[in-house]
Amino acid sequence: MGQACFEARRAGDAIAQLTDVGPALPPQSDGPVTVFSDRTGMVKAARLLLSSVTKVLVLADRIVIKQIITSRNKVLVTLDHLERVSTFQEFVQIFSQFGNEMVEFAHLTGDRQNDLKDEKKKARMAAARAVLEKCTMMLLTASKTCLRHPDCESARINKDAVFHRMRCALEQVIEIVTEARSCGENKILPASIYNGIKDFKFSVECLRENLNSSSPQSMGSQLEALVERTEDFTDSAYTSHEQRQAILGLCQLARQDTQQLVHIWAEAQSAQAKEATEDMEVAILKTCHSVSDLRRELHKVAIIRASDLLKVHGEQLPLRALKAAGAEGKLEAVAEYSRTLTEQKEQLVETCRLLCHVSGNEPLEITCIHAEETFHVIGPQIMSAAQTLALHPSSKIAKENLEVFCEAWESQLCDMALLLREINDVFEGRRGDKRSYLSLPRPGKHSASLKTAKAVKLDTEVAYAILLWLSPHEQTSMAKLGLELRLLSSDVDTEVLSEEGLQLCSSLRTFSTQLVDEEKSVVMTEMEKMVALCQQLQMGAKTPVQGKTATFQKVDSSIQTTGGILTVVLSLLPSCNKLSRKYKLERSSLGSPQGWREMPDASTPVREEEALHNKNSNGFGVKSLEQHMVGLNLLESK
Repeated sequence: MGQACFEARRAGDAIAQLTDVGPALPPQSDGPVTVFSDRTGMVKAARLLLSSVTKVLVLADRIVIKQIITSRNKVLVTLDHLERVSTFQEFVQIFSQFGNEMVEFAHLTGDRQNDLKDEKKKARMAAARAVLEKCTMMLLTASKTCLRHPDCESARINKDAVFHRMRCALEQVIEIVTEARSCGENKILPASIYNGIKDFKFSVECLRENLNSSSPQSMGSQLEALVERTEDFTDSAYTSHEQRQAILGLCQLARQDTQQLVHIWAEAQSAQAKEATEDMEVAILKTCHSVSDLRRELHKVAIIRASDLLKVHGEQLPLRALKAAGAEGKLEAVAEYSRTLTEQKEQLVETCRLLCHVSGNEPLEITCIHAEETFHVIGPQIMSAAQTLALHPSSKIAKENLEVFCEAWESQLCDMALLLREINDVFEGRRGDKRSYLSLPRPGKHSASLKTAKAVKLDTEVAYAILLWLSPHEQTSMAKLGLELRLLSSDVDTEVLSEEGLQLCSSLRTFSTQLVDEEKSVVMTEMEKMVALCQQLQMGAKTPVQGKTATFQKVDSSIQTTGGILTVVLSLLPSCNKLSRKYKLERSSLGSPQGWREMPDASTPVREEEALHNKNSNGFGVKSLEQHMVGLNLLESK
């Protein structure tokens, strides 16, 4: 890389020397002016610059890929160690390391995903990173359950499935960044009806320009392949009789129109026509219209099926029943509700397949495939987690593990609802902003604070995992320390905010000296409220508390006080702005060279604090609203 940069710099210097003609001289003629004389040297330098810059870019890309591969390898090694741990102490140590490595991998792959230009690769990367994000928490609870119940077969099956899925996702990321393929694995997307219709219409419309662009046999085969794919709709047990008949009728109409087109096409070829005849043009339009009607009907069936399914399963009745049966130790009930969940899973998998057929573009097809795979995998994992809980109904860890897998299922249902809306938007031609494929924590390219926040999030999960394995006394001590640390951080933010509020009050006091009595009274009343609230917030932040109830009361009091401050600010700023404009208008109309009112006599003492604020004030003595709102928004978020 250093050598490539050196060559690029040298080429740039050569061009600079060749184009350095000294002081600008007036042109001697009206013809083109050449700023260099050595044309051969310029061409050579330009080629060198182009090749060296290209080399820099290629090397930079290789370096990024190598970083991702190295990070993946570290994660895989730690993953192998995690899978083989047998003691809690070893698990805590390795999982902490695993968390840090996953954060690094998330940052690298997130940057790479944003840099990808191919929307298909970007969607595949998003799917793989979404799996890693969700599986990280599953891996934590599944491993804990296995360590707590080492002889439980269902717990082992549950854990093995999580590890296998994580390894597959890691491998998929590497395939994307290196453009490699696994041995014997075909990454070609399954043929969708949408793409089949698009290709068929393209073949038909090409006949307008060239009667020999295709053959009747190939066009007929193309249509039959398209109709064959509609069997995913017509053969489904969940497709109504009316929907099935409508699809079959449109398929038959498309066949008839295509046969009519082929017949007219053959006549035109026999007549040695050089371009499409009027009858052929009509046949082309009818054929394209019939397959468009077919696509519209299939889209309607898929969207209605998915919408109805999401409404029915939105209540999560099988999941609730599984949780309850597992907590009560009822193995037979768990088996019964597992069969219900299996049926629900099959419906969702089939619906995702139908949505893939009508998705409208390849990135959405990939997202549909990812949703299908997710439902297919998480369903059995929920069942094994529920079986583990039924075998150990008093186990808090087994209960937590089941909760995590159920949350992943519910999360995928929410993702499916968003996917459904996007597919509908594409179909109706109102696709808005591009999809945001980010899933795992990843900082913005110009945001250092976001990176810190995301890293802290994963560290918190690690700390929580450790906390669950400690004794009750140790749990209490660690939780107390963590809460105190969090409160200290919030207290610092609170004192920032209160200081900003007091500074604003000081500026308002200065501003009020230029108001008449009634207006001054209004501003002073609101200002006194703010002073009291800021002082209350400051005192509350500095007051130590002990115990859960007292802590919650302190937090609630801070929230209420902050809300009061925001209310006062929202009422004060518009009023002050209005008064400022009023007095400026009066001053300009009177032509007074002095302030809004007669300024105090020079002998009148002015406090140093007010003088300082007068010096630093803007407009009507208040600091920039944006600066104040930064502090206000800071605590509001807290």
